[in-house]
Amino acid sequence: MIRVAIDGPGGTGKSSIAKEVAARLGLEYIDTGAMYRSMGLKALREGVSPADTEAVEKMLAGTEIDFNDNHMYLDGEDVSGLIRTNEVSMAASDISKLPCVRAKADALSKQLAATKNVIMEGRDIGTIVIPDAEVKIFMTAAPEVRAKRRYLQLLEAGKPADYDQIFDEIQKRDYQDSHRDYHPLKQADDSVLLDTSDMTKEENIEAVIDLIREKTGEEFAGLHAVSE
Repeated sequence: MIRVAIDGPGGTGKSSIAKEVAARLGLEYIDTGAMYRSMGLKALREGVSPADTEAVEKMLAGTEIDFNDNHMYLDGEDVSGLIRTNEVSMAASDISKLPCVRAKADALSKQLAATKNVIMEGRDIGTIVIPDAEVKIFMTAAPEVRAKRRYLQLLEAGKPADYDQIFDEIQKRDYQDSHRDYHPLKQADDSVLLDTSDMTKEENIEAVIDLIREKTGEEFAGLHAVSE
């Protein structure tokens, strides 16, 4: 088994990088952040407040989350494109503070990591979900760089974007993620810090692939490098 854990704050490009690395190396890409975003989306739709733990637990009891061909499904609906808004991001950060929410996502993540060669990204993959992962990376970038990337991403998608608002939301989410009582965002002691502030996307991808090769050695030879 080869399991790659990528953690880090929002806006570092973890999702797009992990997805591309998975495609090139024949790994299964698991976006744990999408799980929280899906639960945040459902809470918004149903008017469930993160402060009402009982209501959240009731919502989760009737919630099904699944991955299929790099698409995120919430109760059978493909919500891959619906969970990438700033509103859903903040809702995901709020609801992910709750132990019951993290327990649901962690259980699914651990189940997937136990049966496949995976690259998994999120906030607590290397510290909580798969602490014995063969490769652990903590990916970060300066807040202003992450805000600019997100701003351009939204514009390219034809969506409205306000840089100052995005920057403020990134700072707020960074604080929430790193100060929550349950499974806060932090770098695992044995993870490699990767600052992508001055990297292009391709340089970032190559850096992650190099780290996987370095950490796995001969084990890596068993994987099929799809794009090489």
